[in-house]
Amino acid sequence: MAENEPGIAAQIVAEPGINRGTHSAMGRQPTLDFRYIVAAVRSNLVAIAMFIGGSVALAIIVTLLQVPTYSAKSTMQINNTGARVLTSKDNDANADDEGAPPPGDTDRFLKTQVDIIKSRGLAVRVAQKLKLFTDPHFFEAEGSVPPTGNMSALEIRNKVETLLAKNLTVELPHDSRIVTISFVSADPQFSANIANAYATEFIQANLQRRFDSSAYARDFISNQLAEVKQRLEESDVALNAYSRSAGLIRADTNSSSNGQENSRQGTVSLTTSSLFQLNQAANEAMTRRIVAEGHWNEINHGPLLASQEVVANQTMMQLLTQKSTVEGELEQERARHFDGYPTVKAKQRQLAAINKQVQNAATNIRNSVRAEYQAAVRSERDLMTQVAHVKNETLSEQDRDVKYNLLAREVDSNRAVYDGLLQRFKDLNASAGISMSNVSIIDTAEVPLKPSSPNIPVNLLVGLLVGIVLAATTVLVKDYFDDSIRVPEDVEAKMNLALLGVIPKSSSGNPTDELGDPKSGLTEAYNSLRGALLYAHSEGLPKTLLVTSAQSAEGKSTSSYAIALGMARIGKRVLLIDADMRRPSLHLLIYSDNKRGFSNLLTSLDAISSAALPGGAENLSLITSGPIPPSPTELLAGGRLKALLQEAGEQFDLVVIDSPPVLGLADAPLMAALVGGVIFVVEADRSRHGSLRSALRSIGAMRAVMLGSVLTKFDPFKRNNRYYSSYYGYEYYQYQYQYSYEATKGG
Repeated sequence: MAENEPGIAAQIVAEPGINRGTHSAMGRQPTLDFRYIVAAVRSNLVAIAMFIGGSVALAIIVTLLQVPTYSAKSTMQINNTGARVLTSKDNDANADDEGAPPPGDTDRFLKTQVDIIKSRGLAVRVAQKLKLFTDPHFFEAEGSVPPTGNMSALEIRNKVETLLAKNLTVELPHDSRIVTISFVSADPQFSANIANAYATEFIQANLQRRFDSSAYARDFISNQLAEVKQRLEESDVALNAYSRSAGLIRADTNSSSNGQENSRQGTVSLTTSSLFQLNQAANEAMTRRIVAEGHWNEINHGPLLASQEVVANQTMMQLLTQKSTVEGELEQERARHFDGYPTVKAKQRQLAAINKQVQNAATNIRNSVRAEYQAAVRSERDLMTQVAHVKNETLSEQDRDVKYNLLAREVDSNRAVYDGLLQRFKDLNASAGISMSNVSIIDTAEVPLKPSSPNIPVNLLVGLLVGIVLAATTVLVKDYFDDSIRVPEDVEAKMNLALLGVIPKSSSGNPTDELGDPKSGLTEAYNSLRGALLYAHSEGLPKTLLVTSAQSAEGKSTSSYAIALGMARIGKRVLLIDADMRRPSLHLLIYSDNKRGFSNLLTSLDAISSAALPGGAENLSLITSGPIPPSPTELLAGGRLKALLQEAGEQFDLVVIDSPPVLGLADAPLMAALVGGVIFVVEADRSRHGSLRSALRSIGAMRAVMLGSVLTKFDPFKRNNRYYSSYYGYEYYQYQYQYSYEATKGG
């Protein structure tokens, strides 16, 4: 079996919770070990059950002691602005109600409305509406003492406001305009009434703020109107006084569509108006003169009868027609008679008379054209004279118009301001108090039929969660400050040492006898430890091993003997030294009188062979502690210890030293600095209160080579911790051998 045990040891080392090597576990990545958590829970089941049970019981007691309360909810929709009953162009242009948010700021606006609902002012309105200041049932429903007679009105008001604010909840969901108002009270009717009162009073307060704001605007505009009206009257009086003193008379030439005077743009002075009229008449006279002159030149410089004026004359046209007729008749008479014939002469006299009439008519026409031309010249000359005269008067008047225009502009400006304020005042009077609210009630609060608190399932769940949190915190704190090793996982977690092996608790109470049985669980556990030691160091098994522990009676002497015995069984020459010169125990294994041993070698130059005794097995030698010296530390501090270890290393393959406990003694740290490796023995499930950390710090201060730790006296069946039981015991290894053999044979 010895030749197969290293392989078994390798399998054991590969099991969870057992690591080979001498390095610290600090370098490992932290993982969540559920087995460790389960073990911690099982080791603290009583405390956990007490915490959880106490929390649940306390939750039940609190639930039973709580007064049932009822919650009523009212919902409202809050829009940015409210609609108007009367609208106009001006109202539309200024339709932003007081308090309406600018674009993109709706969230802030809605949060502001929520703060208004929670405000003290709205609470006072609700209290006044429901007469809560003098209602003792309200105070009883809210779990408060009604006010006494010696309380002032301010104290009662503050108390009511506090109760309302304490039991009021306003919820505004994200991306929604629906606001939920909840009120909690011991009286369901009060809960519904107050929730509804908050909704209605919020709407009324909103409208009241707008009306008050409009009233302020009306008062302000009314005062401004009075001031502007006075300034307008004063400027009008000043303008008229200056016009009278300067002799300026203005005439209206334009008016607005509504019949009112359109500023001063449509008025001019009479002088200017006369200048415009005379200038226009002069231009017309000049035009008539030019036309008449053209006619005169045409009729005066050309043939008289060729003139258009003459030809186009109606009388002239008749005379020319008669002349043509008479000339035709004369030609007919001449064709029948001679010139001396009486009819011919008569026609000639008639033709001469007509020609004379034509000449006289043409002359009259020319004379009329000349007269018309001369009249046009005189008219033009007279009008130009008048224009020049009025023009001079207008230029003189313009100098006086400078101040007049300044006064006129002031009048126009005052009138424009007055008209604008007057129109705005009329609009405010027309629209005051008639805008609709931007808040509308969606659901009114109804009287709740069942209480909202206490909620037994929720309270029990809270109590359970609180108990679990308290229990978990207690377990974590206890585990953090407690260095007791209860399961193999604790070795690496709390000691930062590699776990070399787990030694089960002796079933017979006599571990020495069990070590003699190769099939016992104790023997198999130490065999696995032996395999781990063979691979515990990168250079193989050290020549010298020191076995120590933090406190006494943790199994270090048994482990020292078992390690030496196991190594001797695989053919190594092993020397076991009992270096515990305070409470020696290894001499009892071989029934020695312990009269000569390790202490004698330290105080003399004797060879090791002079104190070595047979260890009860082949290849195993034992040096007992010898007589107990008065100061073991001084013996170990001398140079003899190092020489003995060198001599022993030359004669044996392995030297195992059973040292005293670390705590309170300097023996183990002194020897740890001289050996090739240290094995730290830890008893399972033993309270220490920091002793492990202190012992490890003492050994670490000597820069000793820590091979790892051995967990002894481990009971896998304790606290139903049965998942460890299959790891240790002969049945496990027998199964492993059988499985390996069948797998190899099958392969």
